[in-house]
Amino acid sequence: MKKLTIEIEDKEYTALEKRVKEKKEFDSVEAYVQDIVSQVVARLKEEEGGDDEKFSKEDEEKVKERLRSLGYLD
Repeated sequence: MKKLTIEIEDKEYTALEKRVKEKKEFDSVEAYVQDIVSQVVARLKEEEGGDDEKFSKEDEEKVKERLRSLGYLD
């Protein structure tokens, strides 16, 4: 698994941290965020025709660039 560092605004982190503490489904905010991202990727795959289709390298780079421009990736 490739690990990336992302930045989250304090208010969003605090909300996620509160949820983690209340629900006790996850050990950390990081684990919760990973689960959220996994769910979003699964939905994207469904919208694009199922799990058989993979992102092309070009599509992956576009997504990474967009996340960088939004400040989520270093």
